[in-house]
Amino acid sequence: MKSLFIVILGLICAQPIFAQDSTQTQKNFQLSGYIEAFYNYDFNKPDNHTIPGFMYNFNRANEVNLNLAFIKASYTSDRVRANVALATGSYMNANYALETGVMKNVFEANVGIKMARNSNLWLDAGVMPSHLGFESAIGKDNWTMTRSLVAENSPYFETGVKLGYTSKNEKWYMAALYLNGWQRIQRPDGNSTPAFGTQITYKPLERVTLNYSTFLGNDKADSLKRMRHYHNIYGIFQFTERLGITAGFDIGYEQKNKGSNSYHTWYVPVLIARYRPSEKIRFAARTEYFSDKSGVIIQSGTPNRFKTTGYSVNFDYLPVANVIWRIEARTLRSKDPIFSKDEILKNQNYFLSTSLSLSF
Repeated sequence: MKSLFIVILGLICAQPIFAQDSTQTQKNFQLSGYIEAFYNYDFNKPDNHTIPGFMYNFNRANEVNLNLAFIKASYTSDRVRANVALATGSYMNANYALETGVMKNVFEANVGIKMARNSNLWLDAGVMPSHLGFESAIGKDNWTMTRSLVAENSPYFETGVKLGYTSKNEKWYMAALYLNGWQRIQRPDGNSTPAFGTQITYKPLERVTLNYSTFLGNDKADSLKRMRHYHNIYGIFQFTERLGITAGFDIGYEQKNKGSNSYHTWYVPVLIARYRPSEKIRFAARTEYFSDKSGVIIQSGTPNRFKTTGYSVNFDYLPVANVIWRIEARTLRSKDPIFSKDEILKNQNYFLSTSLSLSF
């Protein structure tokens, strides 16, 4: 299997890696993986064992399941890099529902080339992690077990071409992207409109990260074309080794009709605090609000549309460096009754979840 990945990545990179000695090839090549199992107790006890449809991670309820498992091959050299990762799990089922065939299992597949020897300017193409947001699909990289509503309802991945530059002092990162759409591998049928993205990340201090990312595009067929403008803003502030805060605010606009000068708007603030009393123990708390009064992203079919507040508390235990056991209590409260329990609509939903993950 390892030899097969080396051959594949060698062809993708168009670099004669076998002309190198075996020691150098092994240094350039890396095989890694991630497995995350979970149990999510939904107090509303849905008959179909599926939590509300606007949540795409840990979305199976009252059963043990697999959220995400992948194996990844990476190749890096001074001028070339490539990644291939194949995955399975409930995360893949939910987020890749619009993809077809083997594309449903492509977690990541991209190749990049350094454009100049003396400048950290890279051109990457393929299926890549999204440039929007501070949360990713890989649980261990997030401060909380479950994802914020803003992360669940914006892209986790994207497909296209990215030109990215990192300054010599590594304080600035800037990128421009040409994309197939809003969390897409394949462009929608009947859609000929390209999408675009930008990202600017600034690290004025070692413990401070400021980010502003954008998306512009139409994710529908040309006959129903509605341009979407999305702005993602966040800051990560690590005040001490133990205490940190992440604050984010996203806002989006989409045309009401094709060619219209009027727009529907939605916005999402989120705040997460994390405290680490030791290397093995972590606590986190989150508050968030999602307002989509026009139902652009989340359709509730209620008079006030989707206006929901969320709170959660999180406990992590790391018995060894590459294993995380997590417990999270979460509540969602909506202005309208949108959560179903025993065929009765309610304003609130409660969850108690746990997960166990291994990275290698």
